[in-house]
Amino acid sequence: MSTAFVHDGTAVLGRHLRRVRHAPAITVMTQTMPIVFLLFFGYVFGSALAVPGAEYRSQLVPGLLVATAAGGLMTGMFQAAQDTHRGVMDRFRTMPVSRSAVPLGQALADLVTSAVGTVPLILVGLAMGWRIEGTAAEALGAFGLLLLFRFATTWAGILLGLASKSEEAAGQLGSATFMLPLLSNAYLPTDTLPGWLRTVAEWNPISAVTTAVRVLFGNAPVPADGAWPVAHPIAGALLWSLALIALCAPLAVRRHTRG
Repeated sequence: MSTAFVHDGTAVLGRHLRRVRHAPAITVMTQTMPIVFLLFFGYVFGSALAVPGAEYRSQLVPGLLVATAAGGLMTGMFQAAQDTHRGVMDRFRTMPVSRSAVPLGQALADLVTSAVGTVPLILVGLAMGWRIEGTAAEALGAFGLLLLFRFATTWAGILLGLASKSEEAAGQLGSATFMLPLLSNAYLPTDTLPGWLRTVAEWNPISAVTTAVRVLFGNAPVPADGAWPVAHPIAGALLWSLALIALCAPLAVRRHTRG
């Protein structure tokens, strides 16, 4: 890794962190909505389901942590689309800056802000009765998996943002990504869904990561049945995350380079 690449990446990282500080609307929205969902689902749905409220909340908190990590798709898309259609990317291309350092700096800045923004959700979850019941090493593995998934979804968002036709199109597509956690086991179990819909939900990457995080936090055992990513949640979550990075990162760098 060259010194120039590190320098360029650090500069772009600093630029995006300053951007979040001066225009925090998207970050605040994606970080506060999970807390609103936790309060709503935890106390409204938790009392309406057959599962006791406290037990449901112990399942819900990991799901919302994963849904927040999946929010990298939205923030990555918005920020990349803004930079693309406001001429910022064109300006970067005219400068002696490493091409891969530009999208990488954005992805790393999102990772930092996401890690910090997750703390309030964890604190609210603890106040509502959620507990980490696994070992310290397993808990660290769960947090590491959340960060890896956030990094992966951010790369996917950057690619879509660079390929978007306009900021408005990116905004509409980004808003639609709120549906992805709903079509997973993040909020409700999938075993009551019709056969085909259950299969779709269990092959959703969010379901694999959610199951893995619940297992590592000690909030649930490994499911006895289900699609392969859910039945082998840690392996499934790692494979989904690494596959997204391996696919989207090179394509995003190429898209940025070609303009």
